[in-house]
Amino acid sequence: MTRSDFRFLERLRVRWAEVDMQKIVFNGHYLMYIDTAVAGYWRALALPYEEVMHRLGGDLFVRKSTLEYFAAAAYDDVLDIGVRCERIGTSSMLFATGVFRGEELLVSGELVYVYADPVARAPQPVPPDLRSTLLGFEAGEAMVEVRVGSWEELGHDAGAIRAEVFIEEQKIPAEMEWDTADSGCVHAVAYNRLGMPLATGRMLEHVPGVAKIGRMAVRRQLRGSHVGRAVLDALMQAARDRGEQEVILHAQMSAEPFYRRAGFHQRGPEFEEAGIAHVEMVRNL
Repeated sequence: MTRSDFRFLERLRVRWAEVDMQKIVFNGHYLMYIDTAVAGYWRALALPYEEVMHRLGGDLFVRKSTLEYFAAAAYDDVLDIGVRCERIGTSSMLFATGVFRGEELLVSGELVYVYADPVARAPQPVPPDLRSTLLGFEAGEAMVEVRVGSWEELGHDAGAIRAEVFIEEQKIPAEMEWDTADSGCVHAVAYNRLGMPLATGRMLEHVPGVAKIGRMAVRRQLRGSHVGRAVLDALMQAARDRGEQEVILHAQMSAEPFYRRAGFHQRGPEFEEAGIAHVEMVRNL
């Protein structure tokens, strides 16, 4: 088993509380590391786990977990936890896992899940959409489709995401969120392979030759999964297609690193918008 066997790897750092009296990671914590990585694996599939299982009418229950130990991790080690869907049966799934320090395999493991009714816990066939998503990810297929269009085409889904993120989560007053610009903007919405809307943004002409991207919102469960970057890239491509030379945006300070990684740089001082600290950022197209 090597790192290259895994399309998905979750990076973790060993904490002081996870080291035992032998000054190495206590053996039981590796299952916690793997479970944390499994949660990241679902994000990589663009699947908000709890909502997806509710929608499908089932849930996954651990039937068996095995670990094999080769070497020990110590305090402050940086570990990469690999997760791979190895096999899908009628109602069960086998996941292979590996804990790596650099290229060194420390622990290998297997997890067997059974897809079952969440109340009766009786096994059920794995739903075809879930099966195809898992197999598609391992085959290197895209997990997200970004649709670009008008407010008339995408407003229902874009509006629902923005209401969830800006109004419900960030407590921005509804009257500040909705404006007349929506009807004339180019909108983008990212969907997973189950057709669930996950992220959105919009683009309009700021001045001739300059596009402005705004209302970028990603559902909380999918942040850090590159869904937001897919929306941003789609909007920048739409701006290029219109002949724009530059794009600007007002980034919340918490999102400034995200935009910087996408090639934007800060222009001007920090300012407040809707009660939240922002900074203007710009990028040439």
